[in-house]
Amino acid sequence: MPPNDAGLRQQLLRRKPVSAFRADSEQADHHHGGGLRRTVGTFQLTMIGVGATIGTGIFFTLSTAVPQAGPAVVLSFVFGAVTAALTALCYAELTSAVPVSGSSYSYAYATLGELVAWVVGACLLLEYAVSGAAIAVSWGQYLNDLTQRLFGFTMPDALSAPPGAGGYVNLPGVVLVALCCLLLMRGAKESAVVNTVMVLIKLGVLLLFVVVGVTGFSSANLHPFAPLGIAGISAAASSVFFSFIGLDAVSTAGEEVKNPQRTLPRAIIGALLVVTTFYCLVALVGVGAQRWTLFEGQDAGLSAILQQVTGRNWPGVLLSAGAVLSIVSVTLVVIYGQTRILYSMSRDGLLPPVFRKVDPRSGTPVGNTLIVGAFIALLAAFVPLDWLANLTSMGTLVAFAVVSVGVVVLRVREPHLPRGFKVPGYPVVPVASMLFCLYLIWNLPVDTFVLFALWLLLALGVYFGYSRHHSRLARGGQPAAAREPLPVD
Repeated sequence: MPPNDAGLRQQLLRRKPVSAFRADSEQADHHHGGGLRRTVGTFQLTMIGVGATIGTGIFFTLSTAVPQAGPAVVLSFVFGAVTAALTALCYAELTSAVPVSGSSYSYAYATLGELVAWVVGACLLLEYAVSGAAIAVSWGQYLNDLTQRLFGFTMPDALSAPPGAGGYVNLPGVVLVALCCLLLMRGAKESAVVNTVMVLIKLGVLLLFVVVGVTGFSSANLHPFAPLGIAGISAAASSVFFSFIGLDAVSTAGEEVKNPQRTLPRAIIGALLVVTTFYCLVALVGVGAQRWTLFEGQDAGLSAILQQVTGRNWPGVLLSAGAVLSIVSVTLVVIYGQTRILYSMSRDGLLPPVFRKVDPRSGTPVGNTLIVGAFIALLAAFVPLDWLANLTSMGTLVAFAVVSVGVVVLRVREPHLPRGFKVPGYPVVPVASMLFCLYLIWNLPVDTFVLFALWLLLALGVYFGYSRHHSRLARGGQPAAAREPLPVD
C-alpha cells in the first residue's frame, strides 16, 4: 500500500479514546461557561425518553397495524419491544462507559473510528431533522381537530395542511419549532421540567383510554387471534417498531445529567418499560373493544373507539388534546437531541465552532439551537416529507446497529473500563440486536436505499472537504486530546 493510502487509512480509522471523552466532559464541568451543565435527574431523563418515544403514533397506529395482524397486534408490539430492548441494553452499557453527549456518534468514535463516527453522526442528523420536521408538520392538523371540536373553528388548509397536501406554508409547524427553541435556550433543566409535565399529561390521556376502553372490552373480539398468521404479526411488528425509536434521545443528554454512569442506564431501561407497558395495554384494550376488521381506514384512531364505547364526543376532545401535547414534547426532545449531537461533533472539530459555543448564562448552545430550529422550521414549512419517512427509519437502524457493534468492540479493546451497567447475556444480546436491526433494514423499500446513498455521498463530501482536516485528532496528533485544552473560540 502506498504511503499516502496508508496515511489516509490511518486518518479514517483514528479513534478518540474514552479517556479523551471523559476529559472533555470533566473540563467542561469545571470551566465556567465552557460546557453544558449537569441539572437533569433520573426521573426527568426517563421522561425525556418517554416523551421522545410516545409520539402521536400510538394514537393512530392501530388503524394501520391491526389490519395487518388482527388482535395479535399485541404480539407485534411485544416483538417491537424485544427488538428495542436488545438495543436499549446496548445503549445502557455504552452510556455508562462513555457518559457524554453525542449518543451513538460518540460511541462509534470511541470504538470504530472517525469515518464510521461521521457516518453515524450523519444518520442521526437525518433521523432527528427529518422526524422533527415531519412531526411539526402534523401539529396544524391536530390543532385544527382540537379547535374544531372545542370551538367549531379551523385554520385554512393553505396555512395548516402539510406542504404538497393542500398546504403552501405550514405556519403552525414553524410556530411550534420557534416555541421549542425559545424554551431550549432558557436551559436544559427548564426544558426537562416542561417536558415532564407534558409527558405526564400524555400518559394520563392514554391511561384514560385504557380505563374507559376496558368497559367495552369483549373477549369475542379477540377471536380469531392471529387471522393473518405469523407473516401478519411480523409485518405489523416492522411498522410498529418505529414507535420505539425515541429511546436514542436519552443518550444525547450525557453531559447534562447528574451522576451519568448510573442515571443514563436507569433512564433508558425505565423509559423502555414505561413505553412498552402503555403500548401493549393500549393495543390490547383497542382490539378488545372493537372488532379487528373495523380498524382499517379509521383515521380518528383511539378517539373513534372511545366514542363507540361511550356514545359521547368528550373522549375525542381529550385524545385530540393528548395528540397536540404529544407533538410538542416530541418536537422539543428531537431539537434538543439534534443540538447535543452537533455540539459533540463540533467539539471534536468535525463541524464549525458555532455549534459548540455555550451561553454562559443559560448553559445551552444558543447559536446551535437557532440553526437547528431554522433548518427544521424550513423543512416543516415548505417540504413535503412523506417520502422521507423511511429515511428516518434507515438512519435510526444504522445508528442502533453501530451501538450494538460498539459494545462488543469496547469489551474487547477496553475490558477493564469502568461500566455502571453491563449487558446481560453478552455477547448474545448485542449480536441479536445487530441482526434484528439488519433484518428491519433489509425490509425497507429500494428507493430508501437510493436516497440514503445520496445522503451519505453528501455527508462524505463534507467530511473529506472540511471535517477530516479540522478534526481535533488531526491537529492534536493523537489521543493527547485527553490532555489538550479545548480550542478557545
